[in-house]
Amino acid sequence: MMGIDKSRAKRHAWRIPEKTLFLVCIFGGSVGTWAGMYLFRHKTKHWYFVIGMPVILVVHIAIIAFALNHYFG
Repeated sequence: MMGIDKSRAKRHAWRIPEKTLFLVCIFGGSVGTWAGMYLFRHKTKHWYFVIGMPVILVVHIAIIAFALNHYFG
C-alpha cells in the first residue's frame, strides 16, 4: 500500500488516506507497512509514521511472543 500511495503521490492522483494506512498496519500489516515506508521512502518525514509504525510492530511482536509462550511454553 505504501508503494501504491507513493506512486499516486507522484502522479498527483487520488491518495490512500493516512487513516487507512494505519488501520492496515494495526490489523496485521505492521511488517509490510514499516518495510514499505523505507523501501519506497514514503511517509518517512511524518513523525507519527516514523514513531507509530515501529510501535505497532513492537506491540504485534509482543502479542505473538506472549501467545506463543502462553500456548506452547
